[in-house]
Amino acid sequence: MTQAVTADMTVYEACKALSDPNVSQMDQYDTMLQCIGDSNANSIDTFFLIYSSSLVFFMQAGFAMLCAGCVQLKNVQNSMLKNLLDACGAALGFWSVGYAFAYGGSDFNDPNKTFIGTENFFLMGVDDLMFWLFQFAFAASSATIVAGTLAERCQMSAYLCYSLTLTGFVYPVVVHSVWSPQGFLSARSVNPLWGVGTIDFAGSCVVHLTGGSTALIATYLLGPRRGRFHDHRGNVLETPKEFPGHSVALQVLGAFILWFGWYGFNCGSAQSITGLDNPKIVSLVAVNTTLAAASACVAALATNYLYDERKTGEGSFSLTYAMNGTLAGLVSITGACGIVEPWAAVVIGFIAGMLYLFTSKLLVRMRIDDAVDAVPVHMTQGIWGTLVVGLFADSNRMKLAYGDVGDFGIFMGGNGTLLVCQILGVLFVIGWVLSIMFPFFCLLNYMGWFRASASDEVEGLDSRYHASTRKLNTKIGPTASYGQSNQRLRRTLETSDDFQDNPSDVDAGTATGKDISATAKSIGAGGW
Repeated sequence: MTQAVTADMTVYEACKALSDPNVSQMDQYDTMLQCIGDSNANSIDTFFLIYSSSLVFFMQAGFAMLCAGCVQLKNVQNSMLKNLLDACGAALGFWSVGYAFAYGGSDFNDPNKTFIGTENFFLMGVDDLMFWLFQFAFAASSATIVAGTLAERCQMSAYLCYSLTLTGFVYPVVVHSVWSPQGFLSARSVNPLWGVGTIDFAGSCVVHLTGGSTALIATYLLGPRRGRFHDHRGNVLETPKEFPGHSVALQVLGAFILWFGWYGFNCGSAQSITGLDNPKIVSLVAVNTTLAAASACVAALATNYLYDERKTGEGSFSLTYAMNGTLAGLVSITGACGIVEPWAAVVIGFIAGMLYLFTSKLLVRMRIDDAVDAVPVHMTQGIWGTLVVGLFADSNRMKLAYGDVGDFGIFMGGNGTLLVCQILGVLFVIGWVLSIMFPFFCLLNYMGWFRASASDEVEGLDSRYHASTRKLNTKIGPTASYGQSNQRLRRTLETSDDFQDNPSDVDAGTATGKDISATAKSIGAGGW
């Protein structure tokens, strides 16, 4: 008869208490060893997920630094707060209903399919809380993708509404369809679609395509930043005006933080490190993640150099394209990182770098303003990263990660079934996001909650929304602060001929001496 196990027992004592004294001593030793091994494995896997979740959550700092470096100085605080609200909104949304919609009632032995989860709201009845933490970090990453795209012109209230909607409903439905065993596209279902299902190892489709598609819809409806593609009269500019970020150093720091966090993003998606073959899978994931990022960086940098050389006669090495090319490579390998060979990761990354460059320039031609190139990095590469599974997935690697599956990449001898499933996954995600987020953003726009006013955009969202910025404005004269003088300066300059000819100079803080002299006279000698 076994003894009762109490909470103050050590693992050894608990396993000894659970052993049956009526069997032989050798059988008791076997039972104890198995019990201790299972306990240790569970502890190691829990720490593995904690560490991976921490790396993925640390990517929020990378997104924040990248956004801060890409925006003008007058919008830095606003951009940072939106990144913080992403994490907070994702936590509350995924805790209350998001996780239930994504994984509620999951049963790997149940062949029935459902569109959405219906259990475990507010984490009631959830035993594996560590898995929730890991999935929350993914949800936050998907939401943060949109932050940079809408930078410098989006209202705070709209952003918080969007963050809760995406992480609480839109994203969880995608997760349920692709990753839950009850999802109709899931490769881990008892009876996957056409014997294969849609395979997405770490989220090229689920996370990045969802966030990237949302970003494209949002920035299309929100419109470009003032002066980006049109002058103040509404005429199309022959050459789009650049809005360079205030800190390249912060951009590169953010890119490196994201690359670092991506090891948790991809490696942690194995969810266990103690299985017999799991160390091999995780090691392959880390290697492929590194190679794809490096290959994409070189491809984007070299392709842009050759493009500039052919166009202008003199090539240039663009740090921005190299940096975003690296991120494009990371997104592109995310869906296939555990099931392709290292040489394939290099090819995937190289093509990703060129696809990023093409999409980035295409958006400019279409006059779609993406402040941080989130759409070329996440949406384009989310599509490419999903499709490469159907092209390069290796049969042996697939067997290690997913067991016996019905097909593998067509370049590796597959019959094309997997590729069709991957295409279906892409179409589903884009269609689902479009059907929900397009009317959602249209509603925000109709209610006047979406875009900041023209005056707020010109002055800067920091001054409009954040009291600390107004308090810190340096006083230039005895009666008024810089914030007040800036508004009076602009009102006066708007009536001047120089402003009518070149209003962007005032926005950039480069008003001419003639303008400032006229303004000073109109304001008077009493100070600004």
